[in-house]
Amino acid sequence: MVAVDPPPREAAAAPPAMKRSASFDRVPEEARRILHRLAGELWGGDVDPAALAVSQLKGAMTNEVFRITWPGGGGGGEGEGEGDHRKVLVRIYGQGVEVFFDRADEVRTFECMSRHGQGPRLLGRFPNGRIEEFINARTLSAADLRDAEISSLIAKKLREFHDLDMPGPKNVSLWQRLRRWLEEARGRCSPEEARQFSLEKLGDEIAMLDIALSGVDQRVGFCHNDLQYGNIMIYEETRQVTLIDYEYASFNPVAFDIANHFCEMSADYHSATPHVLDFTKYPGIDEQRRFVQTYLRSSGENPSDAEVEHLLGLIAKYSLASHIFWGLWGIISGHVNKNIDFEYQEYARQRFDQYWKTKDQTLGSKSN
Repeated sequence: MVAVDPPPREAAAAPPAMKRSASFDRVPEEARRILHRLAGELWGGDVDPAALAVSQLKGAMTNEVFRITWPGGGGGGEGEGEGDHRKVLVRIYGQGVEVFFDRADEVRTFECMSRHGQGPRLLGRFPNGRIEEFINARTLSAADLRDAEISSLIAKKLREFHDLDMPGPKNVSLWQRLRRWLEEARGRCSPEEARQFSLEKLGDEIAMLDIALSGVDQRVGFCHNDLQYGNIMIYEETRQVTLIDYEYASFNPVAFDIANHFCEMSADYHSATPHVLDFTKYPGIDEQRRFVQTYLRSSGENPSDAEVEHLLGLIAKYSLASHIFWGLWGIISGHVNKNIDFEYQEYARQRFDQYWKTKDQTLGSKSN
């Protein structure tokens, strides 16, 4: 990856940084046909491929994402003028990522979220990707997650997300997914890699966490499961946030989703070394408490101190599950996703190192 300067804080398009200019030839033929059709349906004009600006967006670690821009013109539709630009996003699915989730389920979730008024609209699909509405909002940066106002907005939005009435089974998916990913990792790793990542021990670790956490009083909701800063956007004028990219979304304990978000505060995927994590940036207990209090109060509750501390204890324990979750993801991604410039194996090593480093102390904390 190429290092870029931090994005400006004024309203901008998503995501905030471009990896490099890309030609229209990078976009699959099936997607080009959809773009021609969309131009007529949305703006009443034909697409001139020579006029299109195609930019590959930096920061994606599962898919390749392109911003497609073509200039507006007279008669381009209500509210469109000579200086207007029309934009959509083309998302090309990463190689082999179906080992992580069912793509048909993810598309159904995407469509359902649109009906709930969440995230972008789905404009078209092609065999290895889709075209999405371009959201005229700013994608957050790593620093934004530590901004007190923005963090409060995220907490409120996350509670709203968890309360969504989504179709389908509402069973917790975390433990089954971890076991499935572990088997996938074992099948792809060499014996040396398996020893390096202590894969022979992880089955017992997953079982231990499952037993320790499945029997406690906790709330289950529809979770994003990948709440890093690149999947959160803010409308600067209204100060509203929206969550995007639902590939890993499923029903899970809400404490896992919050724990994962806290872990993501250690990452900066737009730095010169996007795979390097700084766990000293994991939020301190006061910052965690403010987030949890805002989260609980946003639905009209008046949580007691005991309820806040209970959720904080669960979040601490689910941070361990998050480390295993993304550690396994890193191992598998390093074997299946060759198109994304990211040091997956080193990322995985850091997540597992943090699991072993914090396990004993974390499991000694009280959660009920």
